[in-house]
Amino acid sequence: MLPRLLLLALLLLGGCASAPMPTPSHALPARGTPLGDAVQQLTMAHSGASGFRLLPSSSDAFLARAELIRAAQRSLDIQYYIVHDGITTRALVRELLRAADRGVRVRVLIDDTSSDGWDYEIGTLAAHPNIQVRLFNPLHLGRSTGITRNLGRLFNLAEQHRRMHNKLWLADDSVAIVGGRNLGDEYFGANAAMNFRDLDLLSAGPVAHELGQSFDQYWNSTISRPIQDYLWDAPDADELARARRRLEHYLEKSKVRHSAYLERLRQRSLTSNLSTWLDDLVWAPGRAVWDNPLKVLDGGEAKPQQQLSSQLAPLFNQVSQELILVSAYFVPTSSGVDYLTERTRKGVSVRLLTNSLEATDVPAVHAGYAPYRMVLLEHGVKLYELRAQPDQRLAGAPWMVRGSSSASLHSKAIIFDQRQVFVGSFNFDPRSILWNTEVGVIVDSPELAMQARKLALAGMSPSVSYQVRIDHSGSQPRLFWTDERNGHVHVLRHEPGSLWRRFSAWAAGAIGLEKML
Repeated sequence: MLPRLLLLALLLLGGCASAPMPTPSHALPARGTPLGDAVQQLTMAHSGASGFRLLPSSSDAFLARAELIRAAQRSLDIQYYIVHDGITTRALVRELLRAADRGVRVRVLIDDTSSDGWDYEIGTLAAHPNIQVRLFNPLHLGRSTGITRNLGRLFNLAEQHRRMHNKLWLADDSVAIVGGRNLGDEYFGANAAMNFRDLDLLSAGPVAHELGQSFDQYWNSTISRPIQDYLWDAPDADELARARRRLEHYLEKSKVRHSAYLERLRQRSLTSNLSTWLDDLVWAPGRAVWDNPLKVLDGGEAKPQQQLSSQLAPLFNQVSQELILVSAYFVPTSSGVDYLTERTRKGVSVRLLTNSLEATDVPAVHAGYAPYRMVLLEHGVKLYELRAQPDQRLAGAPWMVRGSSSASLHSKAIIFDQRQVFVGSFNFDPRSILWNTEVGVIVDSPELAMQARKLALAGMSPSVSYQVRIDHSGSQPRLFWTDERNGHVHVLRHEPGSLWRRFSAWAAGAIGLEKML
């Protein structure tokens, strides 16, 4: 009986048989494409610098991705941590299929967590001769069901909680988008129940080519595998044709169901498009930074030479006047607190924008942040926490999405001394530093830094966020939160957030998950 049970367990948990390493591929040269040649001319006119534009608007962020697909003539390289189903994802998939039809090579690399329950559907895209799909750090055990997947992860938890958190969209190795947004309606203002306040950076020229090199490193990594390796029966051209018909039917129905959203996109497209953006870029020195993909295989803590954070360290060490952090998930740990308080002692103005407990989409992360607030405030760090329901009448942040019933910050940006700015997928927390892989861009430009600073300060305004302060009037110092509603200052003496959220944060803190957050 026991051998039969063991055999059944192996069948349930078994993945595919070991497959040979896939053939490596690399970014295709940009020269000779309309987009590549246009960017090359602009780059030469600006002495080899790269061009940049911030994308705080969810509508612009979606339109930029769609227009880059339409502009591409040779290649599209797409890399994401999360891909959620929805109208925006399906609309982009339709554009990708059309690009592949006209001969564009499409490479899609997603973290394996996004494939849960979707192996066959994702694999159907790879039935197109011009589309390749690979999974990063795939689970080899128990892919058949949700239960066996989770059991399989337990067999190799050390690697399965380490994920590819990168977000990259690259067209013709010439123009790229990096930032905080994954793919899903909540990232592009199409989800009425929840919308993320996020920030992307459009990059053209040499930095886009560097990001192409980062993509190649991940794509050709030993832990990136073709989706076909995990399918019992790979979809064929007929299945792809049927899937395309279902996709068109869905989008036709969605034109009515999402007419208000699509109308906003249409109106926005009249004044915002790729050609005008390329004419209005900020040209400056910049460089792409990313983690080594093999960082996720380290048995202990990642090696510094493999970490994106090591490339940011000189900027943190050199800041002398002002440091502004925008981090959706902020878990400073004791070393981060030491750094921030040491900066304030030297006269540096330090401001942080993160999520309040009521706004975060991961209450457990709040447990890693909350214990450090008192000491940070006592040393002069100013803390701002995004409200779940900003005062839309007064909100000044361009990323505000009207009609959303709940908001959550998802941006990741750092402004150093009003001169240098980082935008990418990196949060100020142990997970980004130690466990996940990340990607981003550093730009040395007072103009772009001031634009990012303006966005950050708008997000810190009292109509959008709480400012956390200390009340010293009692026997013990206590925190309180101030904001502005309908033009009046409002004071809260207790943590903003439901009882359930408070319990979730408390439980995570009691378990001691800080280093895993």
